Amino acid sequence: MNAIDVHSHIVPADFPVAPTSCAAAWPRTEHRAKNQAMIMMGNKEFRLVDHRCWDVERRISDMDSEGVGMHVLSPMPELLSYWIDALPALELSRHINGVIAEMVAKKPSRFCGLGMIPLQDPDLAAKELSVLKNDYGLRGIEIGTSINGRPPGDPMFDIIFAEAERLDLCVFIHALHPPATDRVLGAVQLLNFILYPTDVGLAAASLITTNILGRHPKLRVGFSHGGGTLPGFIHRMDSGWKRFESLNTKFEAPLRTAKRFYYDNVVYDRHYLRHLTEVFGISQIFVGSDYPFNGAQENSAAMFDEMNLSPEDMAKVRFENAARFLNIEFASN
Repeated sequence: MNAIDVHSHIVPADFPVAPTSCAAAWPRTEHRAKNQAMIMMGNKEFRLVDHRCWDVERRISDMDSEGVGMHVLSPMPELLSYWIDALPALELSRHINGVIAEMVAKKPSRFCGLGMIPLQDPDLAAKELSVLKNDYGLRGIEIGTSINGRPPGDPMFDIIFAEAERLDLCVFIHALHPPATDRVLGAVQLLNFILYPTDVGLAAASLITTNILGRHPKLRVGFSHGGGTLPGFIHRMDSGWKRFESLNTKFEAPLRTAKRFYYDNVVYDRHYLRHLTEVFGISQIFVGSDYPFNGAQENSAAMFDEMNLSPEDMAKVRFENAARFLNIEFASN
């Protein structure tokens, strides 16, 4: 029973030449020995990656070894580039969306794609969604938890969610530039491991308190890293909503909304994964891995194997929930 991995990333082997106006923040690739490449942001080293980021055959070999039938390809989050001018960001988005589309076209039974749009200009980004769907054949978008300091629930982004709903595109929300980095002491290597969950939880809360699914009931929203801290505070949040009656007319009960979102299983612990299914429901959890980066959760689909799930529930978490999120048909064998 092959799985769909909704949380996997790509980095193009090459990028367009940087526009002069944003050269200092433009990504580029410095290829090195042993199929490795240093991703540069301007003249600063950002991350050492390898050919798994762009090599279709190598990726499929890794997928086969873990019983993964399909990777959902999305950009490395740092490539979302909300901090550069909107028009160059659009050019970069189209390049990366094109790379994803080309990878999908090589093996359409093994890949589908989530693209990127320039959220720093919501009107431009909303218009680009039809291009992303019709020209590139992508199933949705990946967006960051913070768009230049604004959470995704900020009203300025509502035009994007409305258009995604209209076009039947899903939205996958990934941690990006988490706050409070100055509060992590003595272990800079663990910044993302410590702060990503908080960042994702805050983003989810912003969508709950702005009533995103009340206003866009057909919108499909998924969260990376198991929804981050949301499972830990959602019952507390729900209790507060019940106590303050003035909130009852502004947005739906938080727990009710949270049970309509989707979540990957990148939580690194099968006991916590069981808790995730108990809080949000077996129908809302799908496989993710964060492949191919150092923090990836290996053998992610196999985390469900020791949970004594029924065959029906196992099919849900391995591929049916993901297929519903992506609105695709998928043969698991």
